[in-house]
Amino acid sequence: MARGGMHDHVGGGFHRYSVDECWHVPHFEKMLYDQGQLANVYLDAFFISRDILYSFISRDILDYLRRDMIGSEGGIFSAEDADSAEFEGATRKKEGAFYIWTSKEFAPYLKFLKNMLIFMFKIDDILGEHASLFKEHYYVKPSGNCDLSSMSDPHKEFKGKNVLIERNDSSALASKLGMSIQEYLDILGECKKKLFDVRAKRPRPHLDDKVIVSWNGLAISSFAKASKILKGEPQGTNFNFPVVGCDPKEYMEVAEKAANFIRRHLYNEQTRRLQHSFRNGPSNAPGFLDDYAFLISGLLDLYEFGGSTDWLVWATELQDMQARAIDGLLFTRISFLSPCQEGGAYFNTPGEDPSVLLRVKEDHDGAEPSGNSVSAVNLVRLVSMVSGSKSDHYRQNGEHLLAVFESRLKEMAMAVPLMCCAADMLSIPSRKQVVLVGHKPSEEFENMLAAAHASYDPNKTVIHIDPTNTAEMEFWETNNNKVALMARNNFAADKVVALVCQSFSCRPPVSSPESLQHMLSNKSASSSVV
Repeated sequence: MARGGMHDHVGGGFHRYSVDECWHVPHFEKMLYDQGQLANVYLDAFFISRDILYSFISRDILDYLRRDMIGSEGGIFSAEDADSAEFEGATRKKEGAFYIWTSKEFAPYLKFLKNMLIFMFKIDDILGEHASLFKEHYYVKPSGNCDLSSMSDPHKEFKGKNVLIERNDSSALASKLGMSIQEYLDILGECKKKLFDVRAKRPRPHLDDKVIVSWNGLAISSFAKASKILKGEPQGTNFNFPVVGCDPKEYMEVAEKAANFIRRHLYNEQTRRLQHSFRNGPSNAPGFLDDYAFLISGLLDLYEFGGSTDWLVWATELQDMQARAIDGLLFTRISFLSPCQEGGAYFNTPGEDPSVLLRVKEDHDGAEPSGNSVSAVNLVRLVSMVSGSKSDHYRQNGEHLLAVFESRLKEMAMAVPLMCCAADMLSIPSRKQVVLVGHKPSEEFENMLAAAHASYDPNKTVIHIDPTNTAEMEFWETNNNKVALMARNNFAADKVVALVCQSFSCRPPVSSPESLQHMLSNKSASSSVV
């Protein structure tokens, strides 16, 4: 996908889907829910492989969102249309007009109309001496390149046009030209920036500037994860446009700003309920299951990747709200959670609207994961953070939820992949906890937190606590006194201490990022506890 036409090589991010089997010609709409999920996938791929191609693509997506899709207060917008005008004043819009390119054979036609048809400026004119290199890299042809499949352009909408696609290995092309790979990539980056500047003068596709809670939750998760995972990039890594390049901690700032927007504009502190979306004010639609579940997932990532326990407090409030809510006007009980006698699991709506005749329990993980699948994962994660009756309650809800969809998991697992992940997570006898104790914020603490997240392990929970922070200590004393006890017993004013635990039975503490990384990567290490 990253090499194909679904990927916007010039501006970053991904279009909605490919219309052909070659991953070439896309439907050009860009959706926030795709960007959030794809950034997470590429971050995981980098996590596992340490191939900077994947970190580059995750940055490409996140930098596109930062540049084009975030409002002044931090809310992240929903989508950009596929269609746009071919030139200013055009009465008709066309699919992909903003994104496609022509080559040099159209020069006479363009000279005559170039003030109107800016979108068709030829690549040769824009890139000059590097045009040949760029055109070979991205399969740009004078006659147009939408010829890889009979399905690519069946109605000849893109005749003579080019959708950029990478079909050759960069190293081989660089070697062919007698260049180092870095020099080759630098030239490509310069070319993309020039094309981006020309493209910016075209009529843009319509921006859907709604802020939808669920989709923001997906993006918040990816921005928060990137803030620590990308610290694992090799020092001196070079970035080329459309990646701007930044200190990864800037991604955490974006995530927190988006979460604050939702809390300020779409959350009622008294009723603890969400509204679904915002555009020039909150919508009248109450939050759906997806809004709660996806936002909770994002808030858990915000906390685990370095945010305040305030995000964890809010996540638990929202998780509890999924199970119970009370309409203060009618004094009638409403809830997403189906009672056990009715099977358990979560409905898509809370049941307050009498016009909804049939309440659905969605399970299909399609273009977006289902609210039930995300909720199952959220419950498993919360089980390993809190203790006592609250932890037991979350586990029971998770078990009941998976029991509802047991036949679906057995008979059609490919339709519920995230729920399969949740079932796998719940089957682990005890999740691994990494508990960090020390002063926040500090460079030492940030480095230790990055080390805690340096190895890929979906069955790991990271908990961090500053014993000098009264609010944090109060949260853990209330919700998991084992964490508070570990903080008191292991705090040292001059260092950050890390403990690796199973069910909060811990191995001897370490106080360097290198020691923590070694401990987490050494799966056969001794399980002795303290």
